[in-house]
Amino acid sequence: QVQLVESGGGLVQAGGSLRLSCAASGLTFSSYTVAWFRQAPGKEREFVAARSWFGGIANYADSVKGRFTISRDNAKNIEYLQMMRLKPEDTAVYYCAASSEKIHVTSTNYNYWGQGTQVTVSS
Repeated sequence: QVQLVESGGGLVQAGGSLRLSCAASGLTFSSYTVAWFRQAPGKEREFVAARSWFGGIANYADSVKGRFTISRDNAKNIEYLQMMRLKPEDTAVYYCAASSEKIHVTSTNYNYWGQGTQVTVSS
């Protein structure tokens, strides 16, 4: 049984940093594309970042490029999302997701999802 568990969310002031973690059981991240999505109240879920299993290629949404970094610890089977210079508009529930395919920015392409972790950025 596949399980993804996010952690690391919380309340932070604008300009601050957080690191989210996504721990997996039942699958090995090194063989999957792992992505982060987020969903703010009243808005659709949106792509944030993803890292491919093939070649470690990473892709970022324009809104987070240069501020967020996705990385992976294969030994621990954990995917990270380092978030810096956070803005109030980054406030959302953040989800990690895994796919056996290449990077997609559409959530329907991902088979496995975590339960989400809340990130709140105060102004």
